[in-house]
Amino acid sequence: MNQEELKAILPHRDSMLLIQEARCEEDTAYGTVRISGDEWFLQGHFPGNPVVPGVILCEMLAQSVCVLLGSSLEKDQLPMFTGLDKVRFRTPVRPGDTFQTECRITRKKHPFYFAEGKGTVDGNLCVQASFSFALT
Repeated sequence: MNQEELKAILPHRDSMLLIQEARCEEDTAYGTVRISGDEWFLQGHFPGNPVVPGVILCEMLAQSVCVLLGSSLEKDQLPMFTGLDKVRFRTPVRPGDTFQTECRITRKKHPFYFAEGKGTVDGNLCVQASFSFALT
């Protein structure tokens, strides 16, 4: 899926639609984000040593897993973060990196979904987390 196709699932637009490409294979979602260095969240984080903020990496994981919902979302339903757990940051993500996500939904209890995911650059683990979201 490209960003235009992702807009049919995700409510994010403009600078907050972070995932550039995504695909689903069975019960796993894979996402791709190429960090150019021009992103709004790198302005001031940190001058002379830009690093993608951890909260942005978590948002990328969440956007990635939502592609598994696909067409099951009803009109006007929004997936909203409800929790983050066991978040670990391992390797910084910097301009020039291609950040790859791998996420899956581990449990459902309508309207809540529980997921886990990880993000890597060149096979190196950058972030891993368990998280939840609800359809509102």
